[in-house]
Amino acid sequence: MTQVVDHLVLNNHFDLATARELFVALGFTLTPESHHTLGSSNQLIVFGDRYLELIGVPRHGQRIRQELLDSPPGIDGLVFRSEDAAETERQLRKQGFNALPVQHFSREVEADGERGEARFSAVRLAPGSFTAGRVYFCQHHTPEWIWRAPWQRHENGVSAMTMLTLVTDNIDSERNEWQRLGSTNMTLQLLTRADWHDFSAGLPGLDETRRSQFAAITFTGGELSRLKQAALRFRLPHYQDAERLLIALPALHTLLEFRL
Repeated sequence: MTQVVDHLVLNNHFDLATARELFVALGFTLTPESHHTLGSSNQLIVFGDRYLELIGVPRHGQRIRQELLDSPPGIDGLVFRSEDAAETERQLRKQGFNALPVQHFSREVEADGERGEARFSAVRLAPGSFTAGRVYFCQHHTPEWIWRAPWQRHENGVSAMTMLTLVTDNIDSERNEWQRLGSTNMTLQLLTRADWHDFSAGLPGLDETRRSQFAAITFTGGELSRLKQAALRFRLPHYQDAERLLIALPALHTLLEFRL
């Protein structure tokens, strides 16, 4: 069974504004800030069939989404697509996973002078099901409020989000758990810490206290010179060779890889 990746989540706790500033400087188009009925705020970086969600918690919000504060900053969510959330819940339980009950939520959206409501149903695996971070399935009831052409064009030329890298202390056990869930239509690269040192060119950022974590996102396309200039302006550690540019976000324990 192939699981279709819907989006990745970059958790910023109370500092969504800093992430927004950084990704705008890198040349990405961000959707306007929006607020979930669950008590979180987000902005999206949308590609052809998936997106990166920058998420945070309003410091003085009426509701606090505690699950985000309980998770470490950085890449803490891998989200697969569901066509029927209730059926996905049944299938996950049948496979032996501890799936939480279907959760329905929404957020107001504004685009092209129109206002609407993006509505979702999500099935989350119980905390700790995967040590690298939160895993859940999302059913979009209003995809027209996500995949809009102006939001899918990025000034930096980046065209796709193609790989998620996971670093683990026990690669065999980790691989077995992910294989139980099924294959994915986006590369999930599993690395040991030793392999990570080579992949990351020694750049800082890995959370050494965790035994497993989502550590890097790979993008394809893009003007590497522009991206590098943004890294220099923000004084972010970076590395470039003939095929790729790496930019580290140490505060988020995250590495961004850009490939031609």
